[in-house]
Amino acid sequence: ASGLRLSELVGLDLEDVNLGSKMVRVLGKGGKERIIPFNGSTAKTIRAYLNDRELLIRGQVGRVGQVGRVGQVGSSRLSRRRDPLFVNYKGTRLTVRSVDRLVRQHVAASSARLGISPHALRHSFATHLLQRGADLRAIQELLGHARLSTTQRYTHVNAAQLLEVYQKSHPRAKSST
Repeated sequence: ASGLRLSELVGLDLEDVNLGSKMVRVLGKGGKERIIPFNGSTAKTIRAYLNDRELLIRGQVGRVGQVGRVGQVGSSRLSRRRDPLFVNYKGTRLTVRSVDRLVRQHVAASSARLGISPHALRHSFATHLLQRGADLRAIQELLGHARLSTTQRYTHVNAAQLLEVYQKSHPRAKSST
């Protein structure tokens, strides 16, 4: 629901998420920080997950430390403890590799389509926004791309969409019969 890079997702800490405002602070490539919105269903899912997370952490308190709390987006990363948002069954931070493996397992179990990966989901996020009329610069900001050309490569408009836009928009597109 936010188009995060996989490394950004696994790098999230509890304090990076503000469920009330439905915003998440992300540390992207090059150490650049950005604030990204997410939707209500994602907020609801994260709330439900936090209950399960508590159980995982409680079982591992000796190794992991004190359980953190979901905080306010914008607090300094340097002045706080790092409590990972997403943890594994041991109560430690999920890795890029484990999330990739989980996504691929769920895709294999629920779909006949091949090639769906975390990066493909990010690509779909950008494509859906573009299809719904989002500005390319806004998509660039959400994805954390330094150059617009990177965003343009992500997004593609298929021939059917182009034809539909042409027929709706061009004054001579409709045949006069």
